[in-house]
Amino acid sequence: MAAKIEQMKVDPVAIVFTHGHYDHVEGGAELKALINVPIYAHKEQLPVIRGMKSQASLFGLPQKDGPEPDNFLEEGDKLEVGELSFDIVHTPGHSPGSICIIGGGHVFVGDLLFLGSIGRTDLLGGDYETLIRQVTTKIFTLPDDTIVHPGHGPATTVGREKLTNPFFR
Repeated sequence: MAAKIEQMKVDPVAIVFTHGHYDHVEGGAELKALINVPIYAHKEQLPVIRGMKSQASLFGLPQKDGPEPDNFLEEGDKLEVGELSFDIVHTPGHSPGSICIIGGGHVFVGDLLFLGSIGRTDLLGGDYETLIRQVTTKIFTLPDDTIVHPGHGPATTVGREKLTNPFFR
């Protein structure tokens, strides 16, 4: 991650966790120490982050403590990055404190929505109906050309997912 930041020639101002699952927060403490920026997450993710050792044990991964957020984000908060402004929306379903970050024709959705699919709801705190409702009411109401950046896999657009995602037919 540090090499990618250096390659992109950017000056990070924060680390934002869209949710607290192991695969999204595992390197957060090390990255924070390296680039010296605060970590943000939704307050409902705190138990998930603090339970990172048990998450890791489920998948046979190295067990270590999760990184403590420095600040909490809530529905309606804004993140200002230079001249850019991003809105925070609370989108539980994949996990209780999942958030999406919306701004400039882009939405960063974590594991809420993927190209042609949705995030898992069988992990602790996941709920299928809640996830579907969040996508329908908070993501699919964005303009069709909004670029969707999932936590894994290729980007897509709101319009494409509305038309082709089998979970919304």
